[in-house]
Amino acid sequence: MTPPLDDFPCNRFVELVTEYLDDALPADETRRLEEHLQICGGCESVLEQFRAIIRMTGTLAETHVDALTPDQREPVMSAFREWAAERS
Repeated sequence: MTPPLDDFPCNRFVELVTEYLDDALPADETRRLEEHLQICGGCESVLEQFRAIIRMTGTLAETHVDALTPDQREPVMSAFREWAAERS
């Protein structure tokens, strides 16, 4: 899919999506992001995927996490560590 021609690149959306979902963006940045979503189906799809993940993980209980085997837990923890390192 070819990204739309606007002044808000898709990679900028990806950088800001979690802040957007947390309502932590300044108003002007939120406006630009939402304008981009109106013309970019790819980013809209990414946003919906984030929302689906949030809904699903919100239903997890600690017992679900505790039930993971080490082989199941390690890839999840590894992905989280990589994500955290990129954000710092």
